[in-house]
Amino acid sequence: MHNYSLFSLISGALGGHRRWSQAWRTPTPRKSYDVIIVGAGGHGLSTAYYLAKKHGIRNVAVLEKGWLGGGNTGRNTQVTRSNYFWPESAAFYEHSLQLYEGLSRELNFNVMLSQRGILTLAHSHHELENLRRWANAIQVNGIDSELMTPEEIKRLVPLIKLDARFPVHGGFIQRRGGISRHDAVAWGYARGANALGVDIIQQCEVTGFRQQGGRVAAVETSHGMIGAGSVVLSVAGHSTVLAGKFGLRLPISSMALQAMVSEPIKPCLDTVVLSPTVHMYVSQSDRGELVLGGGADVYTSYAQRGGLPAFHQNVTALLELFPAFRQLRLMRQWAGIVDITPDTTPIMGLTPVDGLFINCGWGTGGYKAIPAGGDTMAYTVAHGEPHPLIAQFGLKRFASGALIDEGAAAGVAH
Repeated sequence: MHNYSLFSLISGALGGHRRWSQAWRTPTPRKSYDVIIVGAGGHGLSTAYYLAKKHGIRNVAVLEKGWLGGGNTGRNTQVTRSNYFWPESAAFYEHSLQLYEGLSRELNFNVMLSQRGILTLAHSHHELENLRRWANAIQVNGIDSELMTPEEIKRLVPLIKLDARFPVHGGFIQRRGGISRHDAVAWGYARGANALGVDIIQQCEVTGFRQQGGRVAAVETSHGMIGAGSVVLSVAGHSTVLAGKFGLRLPISSMALQAMVSEPIKPCLDTVVLSPTVHMYVSQSDRGELVLGGGADVYTSYAQRGGLPAFHQNVTALLELFPAFRQLRLMRQWAGIVDITPDTTPIMGLTPVDGLFINCGWGTGGYKAIPAGGDTMAYTVAHGEPHPLIAQFGLKRFASGALIDEGAAAGVAH
């Protein structure tokens, strides 16, 4: 793998950028692999990377029907945080944030992590008390969290309107939270996995599976049949479709979650601001664009575009809190397909089919979970048992009733 450094960047620039090596190969599929991962998004690529790096399993293929990182990984708002309520979720997301903090060095690829903080607002005394309870729980879980008064919020975010239609009564901030570059995360993991011998096969649609003796044996693809020792499904909103080919029914609803960006302006927003009441969150990118999103569209869909009602709600909510932005033009809008479970906690681990593993149900939390998702799934595949951090995230909780309700920590309605 070509090592990126200041010297190599200068040398590449002086050479007209003609001597750069490919970041990853375009291989022809082998007849079989020890592990096949379906989905070349952040979770699929990170799982492949950690399988090869930590567990020495390098006969691995990542199959993607489109292009690498072209699904939800490239269609989100890049927020990275670990301020979750329940201990199980807090431990998992804190592990992910800690991995993010060292990811650029780990992958020798700048993921542009900006720990500018994420501020959650309260718009009533009742909501402020709920946030106080949430912040206390986060602190008990050993994660940074700090309550803020309206005056402190105004100093941090000068453009915010405290006496809006829903007045700001306070809030709390996780200062280690922030944003990173979603494309860079996908490309960094792809480059790292490729260097360790993983085959990343794009434009390769999975059409079915073969089983033998109750165990997964092969994957049917648009490139032909490929043998598999184990299979990992990491396809977000399409998880129910592929799991259905094994006769499995997953407790997941798929719907569009849209986001949008404004024209670029000078730096004016130094943190991520989230309001659960008006269902909107906003940050400013390194290019100066305002990146905003909100709640999911309230209908089942596989469309990657979203609808006008949620679009209007997001913009209206932004202007409630930041009327100074009313003259800005929106440049583009998009949507991803989120997979939402009844308790808004992911489904990770083993399935009733021997050799089949699943990683899905992230709802709006999939991007921030990419490093830990890959790390724990790689451990689970390599050892044949769930990693301790995801032991409570399995399918069995829906039968036992041991749900982990993180609906509030999602920050927006879905």
